[in-house]
Amino acid sequence: MTETAPLRAPKARMPRTARRAQLLDVALGVFVAQGYHAASMDVIAERAGVSKPVLYQHFPGKLDLYLALLETSCNTVIEGVRDALASTHDNRQRVKATIALWYEYVADEGAAFRLVFESDLTNDPAVRGQIDRVIQESAAAIAEVIAEDTGLPEASAHLLAVSLVGMGHVGARNWTDTNSPLSQDEAVALVAGLAWRGIGGFPRENTQGED
Repeated sequence: MTETAPLRAPKARMPRTARRAQLLDVALGVFVAQGYHAASMDVIAERAGVSKPVLYQHFPGKLDLYLALLETSCNTVIEGVRDALASTHDNRQRVKATIALWYEYVADEGAAFRLVFESDLTNDPAVRGQIDRVIQESAAAIAEVIAEDTGLPEASAHLLAVSLVGMGHVGARNWTDTNSPLSQDEAVALVAGLAWRGIGGFPRENTQGED
């Protein structure tokens, strides 16, 4: 009697949310490596191990996929800034934690920051809107803390906050792009020290007028 080969169990279907997360993860690698214009949905589908129809069920087009990935990356930064500010009530440590957030972000091997700050699609209004949102929402969170602690007017607190955000992400990008000999910890300590010497010069509101 001839033995029949056991039937293979059908592959379990990945839940929709898990599949979407997988597709975004694969797409990140493709977009970072190739840029938006050179990347193709064919390659993304192939690397994800799905058919193009499955990919299109989640994302109707390449721009939709890119924007979803960009939004996720932007949310990661904004939430990271908020977490850094909430991590302590010591303002010096808040400054260091916020600066460290930017360096951790650009040091990530996934290089998602390139989608946010070095996109080759910045002329698209939807893409530009997401990039601007990172700066503005990060600055808004920082400005709230500055205004509460110093009593500075909203416009003044916002300008200081935007400047701190710029110091964080521009410095971090330069650090990684130039292959700086400074370690990540050294770079964070250096820039955080500079930032604190500036923002620390504004006294807490509840100490003003004290001898």
